[in-house]
Amino acid sequence: MAEALQALASRLAIPGLPDWIGLVVLLVLGLAMLAFLAMPFSVFGVKARLEQIEAQLDEIQTEMRSLVLRQGEGSPRRKAVVEDDWVEPPGAAQRPLTADQPLRARPAVPPAVSWPEERAGRVEPRFDRPR
Repeated sequence: MAEALQALASRLAIPGLPDWIGLVVLLVLGLAMLAFLAMPFSVFGVKARLEQIEAQLDEIQTEMRSLVLRQGEGSPRRKAVVEDDWVEPPGAAQRPLTADQPLRARPAVPPAVSWPEERAGRVEPRFDRPR
């Protein structure tokens, strides 16, 4: 056991310092990691935030329950009035589809854009630089 500890100490040795300093640094880092893992979440403030969110959720649930009870106390349920808002699209009534008309697989392609001034060669944009 002592030989294994000496071998580990020699591997962790920091040049210019005694051999046992590497083990001490490793031990301190290990203890710090253990303390970090064992630290309760309330230190980070998570516990307080979770309690606040839980209280808000309880308030919302009680408000929803009171709204449902108030809705049930009123008059018996009424049927919703549905209005017929459908408007026939323009042109649909004018040209009904027939079996002999071919269906278009893709929309019509618009004509290519033509520019009034066609210049030969490449034209670079001009940038106005402050002088």
